[in-house]
Amino acid sequence: MVRLPLSPEELERGRRLGALLRRARAERSMLDVALAAGISPETLRKIETGRIATPAFATIAAVAGEVGLSLDALWTDVHAPDRTAS
Repeated sequence: MVRLPLSPEELERGRRLGALLRRARAERSMLDVALAAGISPETLRKIETGRIATPAFATIAAVAGEVGLSLDALWTDVHAPDRTAS
């Protein structure tokens, strides 16, 4: 199965998602959060840096729950219009 390339909008949403999760993680180590969420630290690193722009829902839900973010708030922030565009 061939996966289609992600659109620029999807890549941007992935970067926003990663940045939000990274900020919410705050001072906690990546290792601590990843293991508590049941994923590998490498997967969390890739999500936070935008290299996995479309992670599985269960992965997002696990990490968001671990860092105290509601899925509603996360969805709203990730899909917010670009504030830098004019």
